[in-house]
Amino acid sequence: MRDSDLTRAFQATDRSTAWTLVERVPLKFPTYHPQGIALVGELIFMTSVEVLEAPDTGIGHLFAMDRQGNLKQDIRLGEGTAYHPGGLDFDGEDLWVPVAEYRPDSRAIVYTVDPTTYEVTERFRVQDHVGGVVRNRTTGHVHGVSWGSRTLYSWTPTGNQLSKQANASHFLDYQDCSYTAHGKQLCGGVTTLPGPNNTSYELGGLALLDLRTNRILHEIPFPYFSPTTNNNATRNPVALESTPTKLRLITAPDDGEPPHGTELQIYETPLK
Repeated sequence: MRDSDLTRAFQATDRSTAWTLVERVPLKFPTYHPQGIALVGELIFMTSVEVLEAPDTGIGHLFAMDRQGNLKQDIRLGEGTAYHPGGLDFDGEDLWVPVAEYRPDSRAIVYTVDPTTYEVTERFRVQDHVGGVVRNRTTGHVHGVSWGSRTLYSWTPTGNQLSKQANASHFLDYQDCSYTAHGKQLCGGVTTLPGPNNTSYELGGLALLDLRTNRILHEIPFPYFSPTTNNNATRNPVALESTPTKLRLITAPDDGEPPHGTELQIYETPLK
């Protein structure tokens, strides 16, 4: 089965690939702490967590916006102490979104959202913090990552657990993943490492995984940082798309707090 153009384009990148920040799009609404991005035609859906009183009180948001950064809809997700939405995925019909308590080893609710009507449907519940999900369009299974992506799960669409295994990679904590044909997922994330003189450093990167085995097929570091805050570009929301000539990465690494707001930061590299 032939891989998608996006899969092949990503597999052609390496640690020396040069990416150019080609566009910065300010988001024209309060964005709080962005978590994940999914591309649905000309719309972008972004999850975000608004913390009111940590760790038990907050509001989970799913923002629908156009590519110019204008808000179209603010969809509220979660219940009670489960208000932290994570990485999301679009399966061609619905958005799949997990909403968890803001702590590890807790609980989560997996929803689907209709990207046209914004109707929210609860699909199943999990006794763990689920930080991101992807719908496998080949099998229909739902794949998820725990807090820090240390555990990788798969379920049926109704929540019957099919697998649970430790993440073999210690390079990245996956923050946001999306499906790419055939039977794979592209993930972005960071690992925070200690630096000299009590400083820290965010190592960012991207990875392609086989959803059948969770084996890493290709991964690269991403040594680019927000020009506004110095957060690594793959810190939270990431989405990749390809054109006939370019591979494009859409990121939103900064929180929507003064003195800086969130912006979409768009990187491109020519196809090889």
